[in-house]
Amino acid sequence: MESIIVALITGGLSLIGVVFSNISSNRKIENQMQTQQAVFDTKMEELTREVREHNGFARRMPVVEEKITVINHRIDDLERKVE
Repeated sequence: MESIIVALITGGLSLIGVVFSNISSNRKIENQMQTQQAVFDTKMEELTREVREHNGFARRMPVVEEKITVINHRIDDLERKVE
């Protein structure tokens, strides 16, 4: 009978140790995941900002190219008049 009580006490204490160990491990993993998510969110925001900046540049570039073409034509016209 004593061996059964000792075995139950030992098993119970082992179970309590495992539960506390798992709780601690889960908290560490959760904190790591939160940190990684925060880093990911920051990187995603920066990438989004860069993409928006690039898209704005990409929209303006054809306008600039058209203006350069017009300017080149005007320069050619002026050069012809000077000659």
